[in-house]
Amino acid sequence: MVLGGELAKAANRLLEGRHGRLGASALRAALVDLYEFWLSKAAAAAGVDTADPGVALVAVGGLGRRELVPFSDLDLVLLHNQNGGVAEIADALWYPLWDARIGLDHAVRTPAEALQVASEDLRTAIGLLDARHISGDAELARRLTSAARDQWRRTARKRLPELAESTRKRWQRSGEIAQSAEPDLKYGKGGLRDLGILDALAVAQLTDRPGEELREAKELLLDVRTEMRRELRRDRDILGAADAELVAAELGFGDRFTLARKLAGAGRAVSYAVEVALRSTVEQPRGRFGRRPSRTPLDEGVVLHGNEVALARDAVPAKDPALLLRVAAASARTGVPISHGTLRTLADSAPELRTPWPSDARDALTGLLGAGEGLIDAVEALDRTGLWARLFPEWGAIRDLPPRSPVHAWTVDRHLVQTCVEAAKLTTTVSRPDLLLLGALLHDIGKGRDTDHSELGAAISVEVARRIGLSESDAATVSSLVRHHLLLPDTATRRDIEDPATVNRVTKTADNDVVLLELLHALTEADSLATGPGMWSDWKAGLVENLVARCRQVMQGKGFSPPQQLDAEQRELIAKAARSGRGEVLITSDGNMATVVLAVPARAELLAPAAGVLALHSLEVHTATLRGHGDGRAGIFTASPKFGSLPDSGLLREQFARAVAGGLALDAKLAAKERDYQAPVRVVAKPKVLWFDDETSGPNTVVLELRAMDRIGLLYRVAGALQSCDADVRWAKVATLGGAVVDSFAVAPRGGKVDQAWRHRVEQAVLAAAS
Repeated sequence: MVLGGELAKAANRLLEGRHGRLGASALRAALVDLYEFWLSKAAAAAGVDTADPGVALVAVGGLGRRELVPFSDLDLVLLHNQNGGVAEIADALWYPLWDARIGLDHAVRTPAEALQVASEDLRTAIGLLDARHISGDAELARRLTSAARDQWRRTARKRLPELAESTRKRWQRSGEIAQSAEPDLKYGKGGLRDLGILDALAVAQLTDRPGEELREAKELLLDVRTEMRRELRRDRDILGAADAELVAAELGFGDRFTLARKLAGAGRAVSYAVEVALRSTVEQPRGRFGRRPSRTPLDEGVVLHGNEVALARDAVPAKDPALLLRVAAASARTGVPISHGTLRTLADSAPELRTPWPSDARDALTGLLGAGEGLIDAVEALDRTGLWARLFPEWGAIRDLPPRSPVHAWTVDRHLVQTCVEAAKLTTTVSRPDLLLLGALLHDIGKGRDTDHSELGAAISVEVARRIGLSESDAATVSSLVRHHLLLPDTATRRDIEDPATVNRVTKTADNDVVLLELLHALTEADSLATGPGMWSDWKAGLVENLVARCRQVMQGKGFSPPQQLDAEQRELIAKAARSGRGEVLITSDGNMATVVLAVPARAELLAPAAGVLALHSLEVHTATLRGHGDGRAGIFTASPKFGSLPDSGLLREQFARAVAGGLALDAKLAAKERDYQAPVRVVAKPKVLWFDDETSGPNTVVLELRAMDRIGLLYRVAGALQSCDADVRWAKVATLGGAVVDSFAVAPRGGKVDQAWRHRVEQAVLAAAS
């Protein structure tokens, strides 16, 4: 135990830099030396050197490769030749490490047992290729490493299909290094595990040894992983946005955006090398009797050659400007990759598409963008070889650009491609699918610069539309689609869509154009789905659908549907609250979404106790409308449980009545709930308040929008802050976006006018509540 404790302390001293901070590479080397020194001493004390017959301690994994990053598990094999005392030796080695809480992946085996496990388990077979002697019988260790490599060379080709399948499943689970907002440095596509596969294929003499580009990629991935773990003081492989800022500074990259682009380049190089290696060694089919595979026509000048899309023999790229797009569209449509030789030929010979593009090139672009999931790999292949930038020079500004919002799962360029994938599923819902797909590709093209990305994107998109040969009217529609792509979601989730002024503003912004409205509707859904998990819910879809339906009615001259009135049951609930002088509750549900009506007498406070009680029951509020009727008022909330099921209505009613009467200590109960259930989070952004003056707010009413990190009871605290500032809340919309919220409140001062002093007082109170 003493030895293990000393090892842990020595490792901590290295990480803390008590004798000078080591660079990432030097830190890894120092950790390897430290662990080898300790393991050698511990092995000698345990009797490894004096055991008879021979016993050897062998390292695999990061220690075996001399690439040990902080907080890695030690992968160790205690090798022996039927030694009767090996169990005691193992205990003497393993227990000090366990006592010191050092991660350990261990095994005790004879060489024959190790080889047998390797023959059955692919991961073990590849892991033994990194085996390295640490202590004891060096000849015993050498025989194992030599035999493991020989066995792998003999059997590798038969095991390659299993390797390819497990690799692709891992990619599906872990995503990619390139274009991911939070890349998995070890298991992601293009990560360190893929570099291990390339090394294994080279050991089997199936591919060449990785070249300089891949060695540099590996060094970068190891350095980032090392610095991240040093900063976080724990084992972690996924690089978050907040951690990336720290890592970028330590590695001298300035900011996380520069680091992201470097990582994306490394990930692309590694993933491309692995894909080519797997295709060439595993997936390359042969024709009958070993003949070359057949060439199946896919499009003019494009064929399916084996398991790759290639150029037909009679294709002349230099005289066919649209050939590049037809190749990409064929690849996207079939899901088959473009051959490396075809990409190289197109990069060398494909002519520039002159303005305006010919119609066949424009048609091929629409076919490419509407191909679905296959679009992702097709665009990546073109982008990697510089061909995509020839088509869209504007792409360079957003290539590998990390998102500023934590709710985005992808870099900006990948998000645009992913939006096209989602938009392809909605092309039958619009009359101009070609404009929807182009708008999906360009809607965030203005990001990455210090200006409104929608306005800049609109200007860029109209130039792109003209360049590819769209008419002026179609170019204007695409520009409007990009300019207003946030109109529907922002309005539906942050404004009162039952207010005629809200609907009139949306219809006016959309130029009373039904075609543009349906394009905006489809793009809203595609954009949300492409952003990340949970960004397109039934609740959000219903709000947008309702808003679009009301706007369409106005555009078609059918007038405006009046706001939905309180129904008889809701009016009776308010009357009951007025008679009893206490809070009353009514819950109705549709699946996991509930409508909760909370009623109080006219003079009682409503929003704060309602929000507090809902938070106590872990109900996430989506919308809140406050209405009066007779001598009472009601809050109509749409809400859903964050986990579990809806609460018992009787308990909710009892607690709300106590909260309205002041008999429920909401502050203390919510603080306790936050202590017990709020997961620790790293604050990445300060709360911010925005004010909006528009016709939807009503007389002497303004809209306050709060953007903040989510926390238990946030709406309750904000409602209390508004109450303390004599602010009446007319309606509220709450949108939870990952770990952040965007909450909107239509507020009016009680007995006064909206002026700068009142706004300042309200803003400071709300910011304090959200901090």
